Amino acid sequence: MEQLADPEEDRTLNRPLCSIVVPTYHGRRLLEFSLAAVFRHLPDDPALACEVVVVDNGPDDSTGEWLALAHPQVRVVRLPPGQGFCRAANAGIRAARGRFVQVLNDDAEVTPGWIEAGLAPFRDSRVAAVSPLVLVRSRPDRVDSAGDDYSLAGWPSKRGHGQDVARWADRPVEDVMSPSGSASFYRADVLKTLGGFDPAFVSYYEDVDLGFKLRWAGWRTVFTPHCRVLHEVSATADHRDPKLQRLMARNAELVFWSNLPARKLALAVPAHLALLAVQAAWRLARLRFVPFYLGKIDALRELPTLPARRRLRADLARRATAAPHFPMGLGSVEKVVDHLRRPREASARPGG
Repeated sequence: MEQLADPEEDRTLNRPLCSIVVPTYHGRRLLEFSLAAVFRHLPDDPALACEVVVVDNGPDDSTGEWLALAHPQVRVVRLPPGQGFCRAANAGIRAARGRFVQVLNDDAEVTPGWIEAGLAPFRDSRVAAVSPLVLVRSRPDRVDSAGDDYSLAGWPSKRGHGQDVARWADRPVEDVMSPSGSASFYRADVLKTLGGFDPAFVSYYEDVDLGFKLRWAGWRTVFTPHCRVLHEVSATADHRDPKLQRLMARNAELVFWSNLPARKLALAVPAHLALLAVQAAWRLARLRFVPFYLGKIDALRELPTLPARRRLRADLARRATAAPHFPMGLGSVEKVVDHLRRPREASARPGG
């Protein structure tokens, strides 16, 4: 088992154990609750020292001014407006000094002991990412996500979404396909080596893409029920917005065609085409087809980038110290139906 930190070295280098990176877009209202919870529940143990990095890419600087007054201990990274989640998160990751990084949504609220529980699985040196048990803030007896699943049909989904928390409270620390984007922890050196989140995604499904890259590189991603975070689902954007629906339709294809191992594609492609047909028919029946269609056209424009994307994954596999492993099945029809019945909530990126 690995020691999480060398307290003497960290004191010498003035290095925190964990950096909490919070990307925000004009999110002062959300930050008031999020940061209050972070500072209320930070551990007192100096061996668990943390820093908070807020990346502000909103349209004005009022959030930065408020942070300077309300939370002067926060390190603020200011970006030009509208960079998107991936670029904002990556700027925070580059600025982070901790051995570990938690990328925390500004609409998430941590709970007591979350740092201790979230970092504990990293004692296994094969673990590169940890997903907490994320609960719906307005209904904390309900699960938002327990890590992410991914089906061979190209369907990313939140494990446990909408289920009673009691079904997940006593689960063991266990492998998941990818980390949930709203509140997961990462090894900082691994995250930086992989380049963080792919900025081509802008927002949505970037966490699933990163989960694939971690697995291509031979790392484990795990879920722990002992770390709990409350999440105000879809508080930062209206996922009925046609522009967001178009972006999500595009990004779903990028994840699928960039990441699936070649040996799985023979089975996956027919299932994926069937999934696309179901999605298209559902959207046509509800007059929501145009953003979906345009997103798929946008994905076709990305075809020239796919060889380089797939070479990157192959290079990660060649350098990996453990064989890549992708725990995927064909997926559940029930999950697809549930998603289509609740388009506002479930069409958000699996973790965010």
